[in-house]
Amino acid sequence: MVANALSASPKEYRSRLDEQPDEQIDSWAVELMRDLSIRLGVRRVLRDFMAAARVDERELERIYAYGGGPAATFGRTERGEAMVPAIALHCLVPGLHRSVKDARGRLTAYLVDSFDEIIFI
Repeated sequence: MVANALSASPKEYRSRLDEQPDEQIDSWAVELMRDLSIRLGVRRVLRDFMAAARVDERELERIYAYGGGPAATFGRTERGEAMVPAIALHCLVPGLHRSVKDARGRLTAYLVDSFDEIIFI
């Protein structure tokens, strides 16, 4: 039985993602960020993205700006955690492409790492 409409397992999902063009991976990553920010919050999306992309908050700020995120909208919570407007999460995808050579692999990791969350969307 298939765990969700996409694949039976994260391994199978990764295999299916590997068959997709870069533009599709980018689109799905943006859609996932949007949907998860609604369900789980922007901080959770940022935390999961940073883990999958293997970047820290300082690098996240640079990636956000490289992707067209207005610098003035990158802020901090009262706990000092990085924060951006939900509507600007999409800036992370082009910013990652401009920042690292293996952006596709890191975006694929983000999608696969979120495999269990996708079934709720």
